[in-house]
Amino acid sequence: MKIICIGRNYAEHAKEMNSELPTEPVFFMKPDTSILKDGNDFYYPEFTKDLHHECELVIKIAKNGKNIAEKFAHKYYSSMSLGIDFTARDLQAECKAKGLPWEKAKSFEHSAPISTEWVTVSNLNDSKFLLTKNGELVQKGSVKDMIFNINQIISYVSRFMTLKTGDLIYTGTPSGVGPVVIGDKLEGFLNNQKMFEFDIK
Repeated sequence: MKIICIGRNYAEHAKEMNSELPTEPVFFMKPDTSILKDGNDFYYPEFTKDLHHECELVIKIAKNGKNIAEKFAHKYYSSMSLGIDFTARDLQAECKAKGLPWEKAKSFEHSAPISTEWVTVSNLNDSKFLLTKNGELVQKGSVKDMIFNINQIISYVSRFMTLKTGDLIYTGTPSGVGPVVIGDKLEGFLNNQKMFEFDIK
């Protein structure tokens, strides 16, 4: 099972990160050890002092495919969920400054918490999600605001690698990313349904 993460897929997030808008999907990978299922607490890693939350809609690939045409991409998924792409922002900045890969800032153990609940994809373009921290709204996103939609992402990524049943695509985060500290509680909602809740310990 692969975890494919899309970067800079919301214009406002790219702006808050002082990044240029991409002309094609930007993606990176996380290992399966990054997964943390809802109901388990997240333990703040000792190697960072600046850990940021990035709430994202997640799509699960339903069948194998390679070089998938965009017009057929909708046949390769049927369920969606909500997750977090945790980023050690200090490590990421350090790696970027040196021109180095920054997997250690994104792909560490349990850096991809995800809901155990999956919902059927319907009215996808109307889907909205939000993240609260200690009861306060910190992020809200709408599929309509994505730079690259789900079908474009699937078609693009499948040009470079075979997508397999069970692969997860984290589709990018909206603006509002920010730091978490020990003691924080994160709750994620997709179309008004609570999808996950966990504490930072």
